[in-house]
Amino acid sequence: MQKCELTGKGKQYGSNISFSQRHTKKVWKPNLQNKTVIVDGKKVKLKISTQAIRTLRKKGLLNAEATA
Repeated sequence: MQKCELTGKGKQYGSNISFSQRHTKKVWKPNLQNKTVIVDGKKVKLKISTQAIRTLRKKGLLNAEATA
């Protein structure tokens, strides 16, 4: 399933609209990455979005050395 385990970000649905204004269904999927994060001294594998990874690094909760 395409869903971030940390933020809950998932698929978004919409339409492709061509020059002739024809609507076809489209799905935008989040950019998910498998990361190993240390939580309470234990390594936990998470499938999290790249936006969540950026936020964790900005807040100082995720170091480059802590992830594999």
